[in-house]
Amino acid sequence: MILCLSILITVIDGYSDENEFSSDMGIQSVSIGGQWFLSYLDGTLDGEPVNLFTVTRGYINIKTVLNESFSGRITPDVSIDQEGDGAGDLELRLKYAYLKWHLPNLFIFTKSYFELGLVHRPWLNFEENVNGYRVQGTMFLARNGVVNSADFGVTFVTLLGGKMSEEYQKSVSKKYPGRYGSIAIGVYNGGGYHAFERNTNKPIEGRITLRPFPEIIPGLQVSYTGAYGKGNTVEAPDWILNMGYISWENQRFTLTGSYYKGVGDFRGAAVDSLGNSLDQDGYSFFGEVKFPKLNLGIIARFDFIQRHEYSDALESRRYIAGVAYRFYKNSKFMIAYDRNEGKGIIGDNTNVVQYVIEVRF
Repeated sequence: MILCLSILITVIDGYSDENEFSSDMGIQSVSIGGQWFLSYLDGTLDGEPVNLFTVTRGYINIKTVLNESFSGRITPDVSIDQEGDGAGDLELRLKYAYLKWHLPNLFIFTKSYFELGLVHRPWLNFEENVNGYRVQGTMFLARNGVVNSADFGVTFVTLLGGKMSEEYQKSVSKKYPGRYGSIAIGVYNGGGYHAFERNTNKPIEGRITLRPFPEIIPGLQVSYTGAYGKGNTVEAPDWILNMGYISWENQRFTLTGSYYKGVGDFRGAAVDSLGNSLDQDGYSFFGEVKFPKLNLGIIARFDFIQRHEYSDALESRRYIAGVAYRFYKNSKFMIAYDRNEGKGIIGDNTNVVQYVIEVRF
């Protein structure tokens, strides 16, 4: 009863993912927050005319601290049902539901923890905290169906060498602020958070990020992400991922570049007519110019990917440009242009103007 009353008071007074309240029921704190993506699209999407208002995502984050060693999170995810009798309905599913086990520091490994349950996979959570424009659309590997952001399994994360200064975390980024970088690695069912497991294989996926010059160029990081396993079908085709990534963040700009080379994908969809996994490769560049006093950001992005068939190659080139105005807690109003050319890996002939709002609380 006390916990319910505390939640009600917090809701009435206003709260965010940083707010906490106490309870005498053994739970040290609980926090509630949210993130919504609202958009209006005009143009052609996958070759079809589009002119609509939509809700692309809606997250409700409920987090609790149980004690010094354990915390938890559950995140319902609202999205539009794309198929079946309920096509067009807003459906509710879980994106995250995990226990977080915090570990003591050991040598250079600091702020280490395990996530167990429906957890973050290693790569996308990192990239989305460098490129903060998930509201416009998914990141390079996710947009082309190579990886997923969450899955059933276990993830280990650690910072390397303690944290960057408070000034850096406040003015540039407080996400993965390891002085010399960070590591994430895990084992998963493989199908992602919105698919049944179709085989018994457990893919391994990992990321290592190094910050080579924490004093001279603190925002410069070099990353590698890789995965090894089988695609999520009964046939279990090979899935191998290798990608290098470099990022540079400061108060005025963010720049990233990546090169990807792999075989198959996590879904088991990048295969030929006989079910053999196909080679893929590509690259992506992203840049943001920031105007902190005006709360404005201007972005540009280019993605290229190709899938090598035996007689041909499917490929796509995506061009993205936009301007965003930030307001409450990094919420955004954004106008963006998104164009996809080529035969297409995921989607085809996209040419849209997007008016989007990201609401965080």
